[in-house]
Amino acid sequence: MNAVHEALAIRARPRPASAASAVLTLAWRAMLKIKHVPFQLFDVTVTPIMFTLLFTFIFGGALAGSPRQYVQYLVPGVLVQTVLFITVYTGVGLNSDIRKGLYDRFRSLPMWQPAPLLGALAGDVFRYSVAAAVILVVGFILGFRPQGGAAGVLAAVALVLVFSFALSWLWIVVGMLVRTPESVMTTSFVFLMPLTFASDIFVGLGTMPSWLQGVVRHNPVTHLANASRDLMHGRPAGADVSWTLLASLVIVVAVAPIAMRLYRKER
Repeated sequence: MNAVHEALAIRARPRPASAASAVLTLAWRAMLKIKHVPFQLFDVTVTPIMFTLLFTFIFGGALAGSPRQYVQYLVPGVLVQTVLFITVYTGVGLNSDIRKGLYDRFRSLPMWQPAPLLGALAGDVFRYSVAAAVILVVGFILGFRPQGGAAGVLAAVALVLVFSFALSWLWIVVGMLVRTPESVMTTSFVFLMPLTFASDIFVGLGTMPSWLQGVVRHNPVTHLANASRDLMHGRPAGADVSWTLLASLVIVVAVAPIAMRLYRKER
């Protein structure tokens, strides 16, 4: 009888995980998804290579005189486009967790409640970094030579990651509102296609009709692409960097509270 009482005696509970450890654990979980769903690597590796090769050799001669000249303009832009497209997987992954019932399980655990969202975002930053590295390696092979050196390239990649992190909050909201991962993909690309293609990622602003130039000039992706291009080539980029950081801040301030509110609500 005493043994039973001892077994049932109340003991000190282990301390709950800290906010940082919870975020890191769930970030690691997000990266492990790539191991178990290798198709996610397709958009991180194969798609950037295809975009870079196709645009360089098909449009390079017509737009810049030669593929080697065009790749100096293209690589920073393709980096921006590819990473922005990958941001949709944040919403897709969250929507999949909701359908599997993990959503309610996470909310019931004694951990810092924003950890599942921030962990997913942190894991996705790793995915963005892999895509950026793939594009840069392909660009170097094709003759891309950034005049800004390693510091300029790293600054450009960091800026792209900051904006992508901010944009991912939007797909979290979409992932909460729609019913299937396929709906997240469809909704996001309806938004991302004009956002990326109606910019100067592939061609300069001066080649566009005057009525379109006004739209493209105020597109935050245009500022991001310009800033990345200027940083990589060692040119002044203060204005475009400032606009990109401001746009990132506005997105986070406007969308993150909505995402957290939806996360706490019953679905």
